[in-house]
Amino acid sequence: MVTTPVRIAVAGTHSTGKTTLVRRLETELRAHGYTVARTPTSFAAQAADLGFPKLQQQTAECTEWIIAASAAASAQATLAAADAVLIDRSALDPVAYYLAALERSDRQPPAGADAYLRTLAHAYAAGYDLLLATVLDPDVPLGEHRDRDLDYRAAVDAHLHQLLGAVRHQKVRNHPSDQEAAIQAALTAVEEADR
Repeated sequence: MVTTPVRIAVAGTHSTGKTTLVRRLETELRAHGYTVARTPTSFAAQAADLGFPKLQQQTAECTEWIIAASAAASAQATLAAADAVLIDRSALDPVAYYLAALERSDRQPPAGADAYLRTLAHAYAAGYDLLLATVLDPDVPLGEHRDRDLDYRAAVDAHLHQLLGAVRHQKVRNHPSDQEAAIQAALTAVEEADR
């Protein structure tokens, strides 16, 4: 058994296969005898339930709350004595959504907010043992109950991949070979921690 769980985060804009990939990772890790804990899938929905503006109206405060909630859930998941913790949405995702919201609405962030949120997200992402980043395939249709603005989805993807430039990560395109490579990377990360 791994003494400190391997943290595997999945990043990406909506309808790029993140949750499906997390499910596949969980299935494969369990099939190899590893225990797995997962964080909840969407802190954005919880933020909206609390009254924070969401999606194209997202604020700096909402973004900070989502990053902090995800960080707390990831830390809490380590209490499950699992070999791996799967994080469905990295700390960089809410920043990408926020930057895309600012861009699309032509708003300016409050003074210092942009740098603060980037620093916070990058600091937290440094704790991931593996970061898998889905890549937008515009030919894949939006899932149900998703924001229907395709330009916004593309802007989130562009901002996310710009933020990822400073972080070690593995891209996962909508192709079986990329998905298999992601699963192999997760298995390798957990196997190496188990030695």
